[in-house]
Amino acid sequence: MSLDGKSVLVLTTNYGTEQVELQKPVAALRRAGAHVVVAAQKSEPVQTLVSDRRPGETVRPDQSFAETTEEGFDAVVVPGGTVNADHLRTDEAAQRLVSGFAASGKPVAAICHGPWLLVESGLARDRELTSYPSLRTDLTNAGGTWRDQEVVVDTSGGYPLITSRKPDDVDAFSEAIVRALTGAGAEAES
Repeated sequence: MSLDGKSVLVLTTNYGTEQVELQKPVAALRRAGAHVVVAAQKSEPVQTLVSDRRPGETVRPDQSFAETTEEGFDAVVVPGGTVNADHLRTDEAAQRLVSGFAASGKPVAAICHGPWLLVESGLARDRELTSYPSLRTDLTNAGGTWRDQEVVVDTSGGYPLITSRKPDDVDAFSEAIVRALTGAGAEAES
């Protein structure tokens, strides 16, 4: 499946993103041929974490949220990491960006604690989704239906919503994003 000509935006804060949830989807999308842009709150390096505790690698963002719109992108990806997601969900620019993708009918993908941004943006309501198990109550209270599955792809709300539980599920998460961007398997999704 080739993503030649597709562009994907990845949203992150500058501290606390789970390393594997940032790096693996970016690598998988690039391998498939997509142009991937990492946008952070600031133009400073992103300090990732491993298991929310140990410092991971630093990643240089391509641009800041202030420089970013959904125009020209085909999908948005929100990695997890408890610290990252807790700050990202209260960031008005991040909320504006994911809401813009949803309003344009473009795929919105979030893994682990990343769905907190969906709660704050009103994008969890009336959708089936998954997350790290500790977010189940938050997603349910926001009007979503939480599923304990590796990946949940809900195409019922006018845009594909792709969610995943945890770092162990990142390969399936990445594959679901690629499939959504190529249109493969849409008939098998909810």
